[in-house]
Amino acid sequence: MFNQFLRENKISAALLTLLRVYLGYAWMTAGWGKITGGGFDAAGFLKGSIANPVAGPDGIVYGWYVSFLEGVALPNVELFNFLVPWGEFLVGLGLILGCFTSAAMFFGLVMNFSFMLAGTVSHNPTDILMGVIILTAGFNAGRYGLDYYVVPFLRKTVFKKGADLLQQKA
Repeated sequence: MFNQFLRENKISAALLTLLRVYLGYAWMTAGWGKITGGGFDAAGFLKGSIANPVAGPDGIVYGWYVSFLEGVALPNVELFNFLVPWGEFLVGLGLILGCFTSAAMFFGLVMNFSFMLAGTVSHNPTDILMGVIILTAGFNAGRYGLDYYVVPFLRKTVFKKGADLLQQKA
């Protein structure tokens, strides 16, 4: 019942728009600050997350994530110095414009969980809760945004052509 309200109701779409723009603004300004600040470097954060991993009574909780940070992220810190600020900015832009809303929110959730797995709580749990609501709403979260035009266009052109190609090969 609640899912149906989130996914189909126009009042829900209006409320989701407010939530989406609020969260988008937070993402976009965080990314823009890193892009224009000129001094963003994830190396210190990565080294700190590796040196002080999330631990519980039985030791390191996310050992696999520490291994990822140590073996992939830190050696490729320049790539992450690009991906993090631009990812934050583009997630925010997508949410504000309501364009590819579900994709933007999915990648926003991936980043939120990445920050939490690295040991940063901050506002991430709240962002994750809002993000899950937006992602669950699907198209309705972007109804009052560019998705209103983009999604039907993609369904008519790109996805239709892809389905036609699949039928021809079968």
